[in-house]
Parts: sequence; C-alpha cells; structure tokens
Amino acid sequence: MPRAVLSGAALAVLAAAVWLWGMGGAAELAAWARDGQAGTQQAMARLLRALRAGEPGAMAGLMGLCFAYGFFHAAGPGHGKLLMAGYGMAARVGAWRLSALALASSLAQAASAVVMVYAGVFLFDLTRQQMTGIAEGLMAPASYGAIAAVGVWLCLRGVRRWWRAGRQAHDHEHEHEHGHACAACGHRHGPTPDEAARVASWRDAAALIAAVAIRPCTGALFLLILTWRLGIEAAGILGAFVMGIGTASVTVAVALASVTLREGVLARLAAAEGEGLVRALTVLEIVAGLVIAVLALGLMREVL
Repeated sequence: MPRAVLSGAALAVLAAAVWLWGMGGAAELAAWARDGQAGTQQAMARLLRALRAGEPGAMAGLMGLCFAYGFFHAAGPGHGKLLMAGYGMAARVGAWRLSALALASSLAQAASAVVMVYAGVFLFDLTRQQMTGIAEGLMAPASYGAIAAVGVWLCLRGVRRWWRAGRQAHDHEHEHEHGHACAACGHRHGPTPDEAARVASWRDAAALIAAVAIRPCTGALFLLILTWRLGIEAAGILGAFVMGIGTASVTVAVALASVTLREGVLARLAAAEGEGLVRALTVLEIVAGLVIAVLALGLMREVL
C-alpha cells in the first residue's frame, strides 16, 4: 500500500480515537449500544415465542437479531476490542491473521456461554440470575485481569527485546562474534524487521483467545437459557454463535484499524531500516502493552 495512503488512513484512525476518548464520543457510543442491545433483546423474546409456535420466518428473524445484538454488544465498551487493538499495535502481525484471531476469540466467547449454561443447568442446577451473577461478578474481573496480564507480558517482551538488541549491538562492537552477515561488516547487529514481525506464535493466539473467552456474553446467556426452557435448544446454540459473528464484525474492524494505524506510523519511519525499524517496533510493543494493562485494570476496578 502506498505510503501516503497508509499515512492518511492512520490519521483517520487517530482522529476517530481522539473523538472517542478525548471528546466524549465513547460515552455517546456506549449509550447508543446499550439502547440497541435492550431493543434487540426485547424483540428476541418475541421471536422466540414465534419460533416455538412454528411461525414461518421466525428462525431467520431470530438469527438476524442475534447478529444485531452481537454487533451492539461489541460496539459498546468491551474487552475484546481493547485487546485486539492493543495487540495490533504491539505486534507486527498481518491484517488477515489478526482478523482471524478476532473472529476466533468472538466464537470462543460464544462457546464459553454454551458450556456455562448447559454445565450450570445439568451439573450445578443454577438459575439464570446465578449464572448472570457469575459471569458479571467473577468472570468479568477474571477476563480483565487476564487482559491486563497480556498487556504486561507484551510490555515485558518489548523491554526484553530492546535490551537484547542493545546487548547484541554492544557485543558486536567489542567481539564481532555474530552469525548472519549484514551489508556493512558481515556481522549481525540484532534481529531483522522480519524476525521482529514473527511475534504471533500459537502462545500469543491462545492467550488472546482465552482472555476474551473467559467472560461469556450476557446476551448469549439470556438466549441460551430461554431456548432451553422453551425446548428449542438448537436455536439457542446457533444464535449464540451468530452473536459471536456479530461481535466479530466490530472486533475485526478494530483489528484492521489498529494494523492500519501501526503501518501508517511505520510508513513515516520508512527511512529507518534494520536496527532503527526494530527499535520503532519495540517501542510500539512496550507502549501498547502498557496501555492495554492500564485500561484493563481500570475496567476491572469498575466491575469489582
């Protein structure tokens, strides 16, 4: 993508962030999302009764509402967006890979809702209020704590990479004992930009997905419990995963925006090569990790 396009897109993403967190846009967006969720949930209850009665089109309508609920749920304040946006800035992971992680985390969150409801019903005989209380009172703080831990991990990894690069440069000056050739002297000064980009290992993916999936969506819990009581369990399970896809429609967009912002910043540093570019990537990782940790801890404090 041309440097000018990347820079312009990055400025647009930055302007949106300023509106959200600097000009009260986040509060307006949260209120709009809450109203959307409430209206969708009421319509969902009506369609569930229609589905049980066998009315034509009820299943298609229910799935459409489930998608809408997932969208509104993700549009409000949420941990999935925070994690995907921060990770997209911290790691030079490709847009397609990060989008796949965002989708996988949303679907894993839906799966955790299914597991929680049916385990609660058949193994522990929990009521809807008890399951909702567990999700909000126990799993929500646990999820935010896990996200904060991911942020600290990214920050420490960036610090370690910075220290390692500095140590390699120091060793190069004094000993010249590194393996791969560079253009100037035939010795290695530090990790290459390609190596710095390969930070999205299976451990990263597992940590991101688990941190989001710990807390099931309360809307999915509501749907699954109602459909179980009405004897239409398959519709509830399918609807929970459609909600996950609706949630992913927002988290994928946020992931792509973070990649665009990161690449736009790096495009401004296009003249920096080798160690300079690696340093820039490392700074992004440290800062993004700190932001994730601080915001997640703030959200955890609100729900405790």
